Amino acid sequence: MLSPRQLFKRLSGRLTALFGRGLVLSMSSILLGGVLLMLLGLWLTNAAAPTTLTITSGPPGSVFQKTAVRYQQILAREGVKVKILPSDGSLDNLHRLLDRRQTVDVGFVLGGEVANADTKSLMSLGSISYQPLMVFYRGAVRPLLSDFKGQRLEIGEAGSGTHNLALALLKLNGITPGDGTVLLDTVAGNAVKALLDNQVDALFVMGDSTSTDLLRQLLHTPDIHLFNFAQADAYARRVSYLNKLTLPRGGLDLGKDIPETDTQLIGPTVELIAREGLHPALSDLLLEAAREVHGKPGLFKKAGEFPVLAEHEIRLSPDAHRYYASGKSWLYRTFPFWLAGLVARALAVILPLVLLLIPALKVAPAIYRWRIQSGINRWYRVLFDIEREAVAQRTVPGKQQELLHRLAHVDATVSKIVVPAAFGDLLYELRGHIDFVRSRLQADAASADLPVPPDPAD
Repeated sequence: MLSPRQLFKRLSGRLTALFGRGLVLSMSSILLGGVLLMLLGLWLTNAAAPTTLTITSGPPGSVFQKTAVRYQQILAREGVKVKILPSDGSLDNLHRLLDRRQTVDVGFVLGGEVANADTKSLMSLGSISYQPLMVFYRGAVRPLLSDFKGQRLEIGEAGSGTHNLALALLKLNGITPGDGTVLLDTVAGNAVKALLDNQVDALFVMGDSTSTDLLRQLLHTPDIHLFNFAQADAYARRVSYLNKLTLPRGGLDLGKDIPETDTQLIGPTVELIAREGLHPALSDLLLEAAREVHGKPGLFKKAGEFPVLAEHEIRLSPDAHRYYASGKSWLYRTFPFWLAGLVARALAVILPLVLLLIPALKVAPAIYRWRIQSGINRWYRVLFDIEREAVAQRTVPGKQQELLHRLAHVDATVSKIVVPAAFGDLLYELRGHIDFVRSRLQADAASADLPVPPDPAD
């Protein structure tokens, strides 16, 4: 039984005998260079999926913040560490994603927030939920939003999603700043307290910037009502990013029958927005998490309704298109996340180099044969010169003998040339042609009665 070393030496010896040391060394050098390039590429490139991700969420206790925590837990199962950055809500998330100085990968953004912002550097992974707008108020039932004209309205902090949507809806109802209506913009916690203390008449809130505990407190407070958007269909048609939503009777508390009737609400969808260049594997993991978190039925959605690939103001990610069509990529569907990342990284480097090595290895023998053939061909030039002189100076005394001596020197030199067995045909053809020229010269010398030098072969 031969050892690996002995087997290698025997194999290399046979290859050298067959093809020559030069070709074996050339092809070995190509292979070695390719392997070194692959190793260098693996060291320098970062094709593997990152194992960290940063989400900009929302205020502590908000729906966005709680959703980010659930994403964090799901991605942790795959070995991805998620950092959650609290924010002031949807618009703050959008600004962070657009600001390259911020270390943020993804965030939750409400439909209608983009306005005139340049979002070319962002991609949408799809809509993940509805975000209902809730208007709480005191006193008698008000059927229309225009009934709040002239009152004290808390519409959320300036720049928040709640603030911008409230201004747009109030404007549609003829309510604008300066018409006697007092528009306030205090922080969410203080705003709820202000309504409870009768310091404001109505409060506009959304889940992205308000704690669910505060919303629940309002719904259980006597004499505070949740506004019913009786014109929800009209709002959804007038404002493209709004949806009509129905909060069913008893949906919040069956025992206390809250609300007492089906309540119509309106609200935009929440989109999962990523920066351009998010790794496809992380995109897949985020959408897997979105399916797990948002795919279940809820007050405003059916089972499997979210996430959904619906384009609004921000272009859809190609990776999201692929995921919704066929699921996770084969590698990440077949192997654990960490292993799939290594394989993807290796393939990203190795495949291009293999595509380069294959033609290089195919060309190497041709180049080597050309080198040997060019070395043999130069002796053909010497033969041509000898033949031409023999014809041109056939009558010159002693010329044939001189040419035969020169040819004998050529033959002696050529006989010392060593070529691999695979190229022996080239050498034997050359020696056959030398013999042919010698016989021609000997015939010419004999016809001229000149002494013929002995054949080196004798």
